[in-house]
Amino acid sequence: MIAFELAVQDDHGIDVAARLGVDRVELCSALPLGGVTPSLGLIEAAAGAVPVHVLVRPRPGGFAYSAAEVVTTIRDVRHAIAAGAAGVVIGGLRDGRVDADLVERAVSAADGATVTFHRAFDMLADPVQAVEELIGLGVHRILTAGCPTVVADGLPGLRRLVDAAAGRLEIQAGGGVRPELIPALVATGVPAVHASAKVIVQDSGGLTLGSAAKGSETGRETTGEQIVLRIIEALRG
Repeated sequence: MIAFELAVQDDHGIDVAARLGVDRVELCSALPLGGVTPSLGLIEAAAGAVPVHVLVRPRPGGFAYSAAEVVTTIRDVRHAIAAGAAGVVIGGLRDGRVDADLVERAVSAADGATVTFHRAFDMLADPVQAVEELIGLGVHRILTAGCPTVVADGLPGLRRLVDAAAGRLEIQAGGGVRPELIPALVATGVPAVHASAKVIVQDSGGLTLGSAAKGSETGRETTGEQIVLRIIEALRG
């Protein structure tokens, strides 16, 4: 059966994941910015409810990190595992290639826990070669859209990556996953899919960026329970 990983960024998402029985969550903060490392409090809350894989990313933006940012990343890997995470989700690039030093240090810091290389993978010029490199570095899973921006355009790439991995690591399809895409994704042979299933909810009382006005009506992202249900139903079907 294909595994389902749900990306969540708040307590509501953790609750939805636990109640609906998703296989695991990728836990992060600031998902609209691509996700950054969540707080220890949120990690502890998730680890008590569902298998959690923590995104460890020191900042938004690109994936080429300074020496100081790498040090922060490795510290956060250790903290996430100590807080009960089943694994971590990391990634880094150096001159358009996998940042092998960062990955090697993250795998070591994870101390046997699962390590996923995130969608920085989709920026690599030679993804098939990168599969071999990441296997050699001890990575367990790659999150990818098949190297385009979204999985709907990456189906042939996903098939190639599944063939290249040959079961030595898990190719997990992610990036624009919607319930109606599940049959096509299943047909690629991927053993896992990843989705955020996000919706926008209104949230009053926040500050509008660039303004000191209070009490403005703002929106925020959270997990859409009905979307999660539809994905689960499509996978089971």
